[in-house]
Parts: sequence; structure tokens; C-alpha cells
Amino acid sequence: MKIRAPVKEIPLLDQARAGDAAARNDLIFRYRPFVMKIVSRMMGRYIHPSSDDEASIGLIAFNEAIDSFRPDKGVSFLTFAQTVIRRRLIDFIRSEMRRRQEVPLAGSLEDDGGDENDLALARQAVENYHIASEAVERRDEIERFGRVLEQYGLSIRELARLSPRHENARRRAMEVARIVAENAGYREFLSQRGELPLKDLEKEVRLSRKTLERQRKYIIALVIIMMEDFFYLRDYLKA
Repeated sequence: MKIRAPVKEIPLLDQARAGDAAARNDLIFRYRPFVMKIVSRMMGRYIHPSSDDEASIGLIAFNEAIDSFRPDKGVSFLTFAQTVIRRRLIDFIRSEMRRRQEVPLAGSLEDDGGDENDLALARQAVENYHIASEAVERRDEIERFGRVLEQYGLSIRELARLSPRHENARRRAMEVARIVAENAGYREFLSQRGELPLKDLEKEVRLSRKTLERQRKYIIALVIIMMEDFFYLRDYLKA
């Protein structure tokens, strides 16, 4: 079984990355609706492409993604671009929070306390938005993870059942997954066949073939998290 490669062909991307300014401008123009959809969804409101700061931030982030995209990482360009856009918007929100915190320093505090009340409300509003947007991001990431797992015949529900109970077993599986994710040949084998290169791994790791086969699906899921740009799921790998 051949698994669909994570990296997708994007027209004009190669030319843009090679320095073709016309191709870059055309690429950004073509994918502006894609950028606006991400920004509007994250901000929770319609974003006007020509007047809202968030629109400019999204387009600048998309342009940044063109330059910083790494095809060898095994993640699609649009998935990578979406992550960059979201992170830049979060940076913008945090910047706005810091700016609002500094506002009272430029004015007088010898009034009826209205500025302080407004500042408190602004802080709470930004904080509430940050919490809500992060929850949406986590949900979207889990849904995207589920779709990628399906390409390998796996499911999130199945992983919950297959996850090793003992910490040592989980740690060893993590080590194997990292070896696969960092080896271009192993990544290609997994992408093309949907399976781990067990024969080669058995020679490289301190696990038996039987153990590798038993943890196969769990290890594949870990490799996917490492290969794709799953910002929140990677926190799980650090735990």
C-alpha cells in the first residue's frame, strides 16, 4: 500500500523560493483567500483584506512560510503555512496585550480610575480570546492528526488503546520514532509503504522484532507527530 506523500505540489512555489518575484506575488495572490479564511477563523470575525491589521499579518506570515518551508521535513506547504500564520497572529495578540498594559503609563492616573478599569477589561478580553483561540487550535490540530492517521490505517481511538502502559516502554518507543523521523530513508519507507522498516530498525535499536511489531502502530503515530508540524501534540512528546 502506497501512502500519499505529506508534501503536496504547490504551483509557483519552487519559482518563488528560487527568487522569482513575479511568481511569489502570484502565489500570494492565489492563496490570499486561504490566508483570510485562517485569519478570520482564528480571530472569530470577518477580516477585511484591505483594512484589518490581522490580514496584513496573515499575508506577511504566508510570505515568510515560502522562505522557511522545508520540503524534506515531510509536511505539506499549506499545513506549514497555516501554522506560521497562527503563530504570528498569537504573537500579534500578545503584543497588543503588552501595548495595552503600557497605556496608563502615558496618561494620568489621577482621575476616576476609568483608565484602570478599561485596562483591566482589555487584559481580560485578550486573555479570554487567547484561551479560546488556543482551544480551537488544539481541536483543529487533533482533527488534522486524525486525518493523517487515516492515511496509515490508524485512528486516534485505536492509539488510546495501544499506548504502552509503562513509562519505560513509552520512552523506548519514542527513541525508535525519533530514529525514524531523523532518517530520510526510513521516512521515505514509511511514507511509501505505510509501514516501519522493521528489518533495518531491529539492527539499530535495542528492541526485539516482536516488541517493534507490537508497538508498530504507536511508533508510527509518534513519527507522524515528529514529521508533521503538530505544535500542541509535540508537548505530549516532551512529557
